Amino acid sequence: MPHDDSASYGVATAYGLATTYDSVIALDAFLDRPWAGETPFARAALSALDRREEFPATACAALDSFGLCSFYVDVRHSGRMRDMAELVQLQRTVARRDLTVAVAHGKTFLGAAPVWVAGAQEQAARLARAVRSGAVVSWALTERDHGSDLLAGEVTARPCEGGWRIDGEKWLINNATRGRYLCVLARTADAGGPRGFSLFLVDKTRLAPGSYRTLPKVRTHGIRGADISGIAFDGAVVPGAALVGEPGAGVETVLTSLQLTRTLCTSLSLGALDHGLDIAVRYARGRVLYGRTLAELPRVRRILGRAAAGLAVAESVVDVAARSIHTLPSELSVVSAVTKALVPGLVQDSLDSLAELLGVRGFLSESYADGAFAKLERDHRIVAVFDGSTAVNRNLLVDHFPALSRAWRKGTADRDAVARTVPGAPVLPFDPARLRMLSTRGCSLVQLLPEAAGRLRHAAGEGLVPWEASRAADELVAFADALHTRLGEQKRAPRNVPQAAFDLAEQYELCFAGAALIHLYLAGAGTPQDVLRLSAGLALVLNRLGHSLGEDRADAFDRLAERLLCERQQQPLQADGAPRSAALQSGATWPEGTRPESTGTPPAAGGTPPAPPRRGPVRRGVS
Repeated sequence: MPHDDSASYGVATAYGLATTYDSVIALDAFLDRPWAGETPFARAALSALDRREEFPATACAALDSFGLCSFYVDVRHSGRMRDMAELVQLQRTVARRDLTVAVAHGKTFLGAAPVWVAGAQEQAARLARAVRSGAVVSWALTERDHGSDLLAGEVTARPCEGGWRIDGEKWLINNATRGRYLCVLARTADAGGPRGFSLFLVDKTRLAPGSYRTLPKVRTHGIRGADISGIAFDGAVVPGAALVGEPGAGVETVLTSLQLTRTLCTSLSLGALDHGLDIAVRYARGRVLYGRTLAELPRVRRILGRAAAGLAVAESVVDVAARSIHTLPSELSVVSAVTKALVPGLVQDSLDSLAELLGVRGFLSESYADGAFAKLERDHRIVAVFDGSTAVNRNLLVDHFPALSRAWRKGTADRDAVARTVPGAPVLPFDPARLRMLSTRGCSLVQLLPEAAGRLRHAAGEGLVPWEASRAADELVAFADALHTRLGEQKRAPRNVPQAAFDLAEQYELCFAGAALIHLYLAGAGTPQDVLRLSAGLALVLNRLGHSLGEDRADAFDRLAERLLCERQQQPLQADGAPRSAALQSGATWPEGTRPESTGTPPAAGGTPPAPPRRGPVRRGVS
């Protein structure tokens, strides 16, 4: 299905501002079109597959026919992945319909990523041709007895006549059975250690009969139809050309590749909350109690508004992370860990609150909305575990504490790169050689938070944003300053990290989230929706940091809920109840009674706040 690669940015969508690419518009229309015979993405059909624990083969085939596979291939290898933010939005679009399908199909990018990062040109070109043709690639990292402890892996690869001999078992591997290719991490030095493992791209169709067997599908709580299985090698010989990167560089390649894949994983969370909000809003508008709808109840509006604020925070973090792959790759070890540690948990909290609103209907597997909410809530819980659990990613942040604290004090931010980390900016080619295991420069976005808060203060003085949002930004700056002092004081204990360090890591994630909200607002401020998202998002961030809401900040959730309900009323419905992402008409106005007042008492400040720098035209759209 041909469509232009160029990006075009739309206006506000139902639950936030989404960067809209032509490819995303085309995929959305493709998934919504009338189908002859079986409809691959009909909610009832996907729910039935889930109950039978069957793989969604028809839906995955439909995505193949659309050409989604080509977006898993870097443009350097004749693919269409030129902008990671675009791939995030494509995956989010699929996840909005069904998480199992998104997990099953998107795994190919995860499996291929190490080859795009470290593979030889000829190896990458061969794999690229196969992926563009629909070949499934899996990533075989984990083992039954070792989980995410990669340095304990027992699968071995030893030099032999004809290449390398692989022996051992990989387990809990997505698409291990269905996939043609597996990127396998194997021990190549008996002593192991950071330089004792290598990666191999294994083509199952070229292995000798009897040299491998796939393991049975594992029954899971969520994503029940996915191929979560394993593979056992018994003298499987692969050619020397199967080696990905240098011998002994397997762990380093995995860890740098994870910076890409853990960022993409969070698109699953965004799609899940899109879908969950859609179901909850439909229910609140349609459910009548005591002569009025649930949507008219203050408690219900507060729940919806807080969940929508959670989405605003999550998509701001993910958008900045995806763009940082191109603009700030040397800082991605921090940014990707923050994103993966924060977003799935934040989204799960929002889904839990929506489940409370739905009551028993959120747990029914068939009776309400084809059991879609119960399914997506089950499916989403595994996202926090994919590509490094929350604890693993926070541990990575703890390793960065000295660099983060030092950089905050010295001011080492790359201002030009941060300025390019916005929708509408030219996309720089992805350069894997710039990825680093440790960011020595810290995190530029967070370092520039004080300047961004100053610009927001100036905007409040101009009447463009509520003073409450500016005060919230100043509070966040004060918190971040004190936090960086505590990061520098934290004693390092690599093998016995105290709980206090994990708590500090979580606080840092929230400071990053607030910085992302302000950064994206300043990059294209102006619409009512922007201000609502900023105010409610900052209120949520500070509340999660332990600050009391107060009535003014809590009111931001209610105004965002009003906007949400207003847009839902205007949106066309789909036959199968799946959420639409069609943009609203431009020229949006404030719903009655929801315009945040830009007047009021400004915060005390010494001197004149700095004027915001001049900005060129920015295409509308923040995700």
